[in-house]
Amino acid sequence: MSLATPQPSRCADPTAKAIALAYLSFERPNLGEAERFLTDFGLHVTHRSADTLWFRNAGQSPFCHVVKEANKARFASLAFRVATRQALEALSGLPCASAIEPMEGPGGGERVQLIDPAGFVVDAVHGQTEVEPLPHREPLRVNSPETHPRVNDTQRPAVAAPEATKLGHVVLEVPRFQETCAWYAQHFGLLPSDVQVLPDGSPAVVFMRLDLGATPADHHTVAIVQGFASNFGHCAYEVVDADAVAMGQRWMRERGWRHAWGVGRHILGSQVFDYWNDPYGAKHEHYGDGDVFTADRPMGVHALSRAAMSQWGPVMPKSFISPELSVENLRALARTLGPNPDVTLKTLLRVLKAMG
Repeated sequence: MSLATPQPSRCADPTAKAIALAYLSFERPNLGEAERFLTDFGLHVTHRSADTLWFRNAGQSPFCHVVKEANKARFASLAFRVATRQALEALSGLPCASAIEPMEGPGGGERVQLIDPAGFVVDAVHGQTEVEPLPHREPLRVNSPETHPRVNDTQRPAVAAPEATKLGHVVLEVPRFQETCAWYAQHFGLLPSDVQVLPDGSPAVVFMRLDLGATPADHHTVAIVQGFASNFGHCAYEVVDADAVAMGQRWMRERGWRHAWGVGRHILGSQVFDYWNDPYGAKHEHYGDGDVFTADRPMGVHALSRAAMSQWGPVMPKSFISPELSVENLRALARTLGPNPDVTLKTLLRVLKAMG
């Protein structure tokens, strides 16, 4: 199995290097419903204004999830943290970038706002003031046939909202796959961990991680999926262990939220996962026990298939990836076919066959 296109690949001298996924921003018609879902999901409101909610997880970031009131539900932006103001200055010199400007919301700091080739708004942020971490339970000690770290003790994790410890990753569907992959590598230094390809070697999905050198980084911080339009795929939050993922499923089910897929364990990334739909159909993932790679780990190339999405657990439902046959999506397909070399009718049919 080999890759037949230039991208995904590494960039030897990126404009800047992202050191974390800082936050995601959404627009929602009903802030109350959004707050109820995200609180049950494991986030905490840290600041609110007349039309905006800022949420945090248990880590040290002042916020990780922003919801702004609007007439229509949509994904608004993603943000990377960079290590220096010099990185902001370098990014602000790009044609698609704003000037450096002060940030709104808790934690202060500065940002540069960019637009990626798929049309997504991407913030680069620096100088936020960290906050004290929130307490959360330790991972459960696990007995095995050979070792017994837990003697005369039982496993009784609390029945409670899962404790989201970190914003882990975001998945983006894009029509211009080659250009978008190159952009994230060139301007934020993202490294391809694994790519899934069609039989002709053309890429369908790439999982990209941060370049933290010898410090291990999550298998992916951004995943890019070949699509016919620019769409939000899902976002993911890390919890302390697999029991937290499973207890999260119980908690969310008992509160009436709509399940999407799980519990299972992915193949690429190895995470134990569980996915939930928010009130507007946006998928949010709890995960634990994911792979971490250092920068010297080379990219893996794998065949795309529905079976390759998990090692165990329920088979991924077709509804998880199938686009709605809406007028808007049909118009997007018509606009994309023809002028875009990444998307042909043959490519789309091959993707549908592989995922069938």
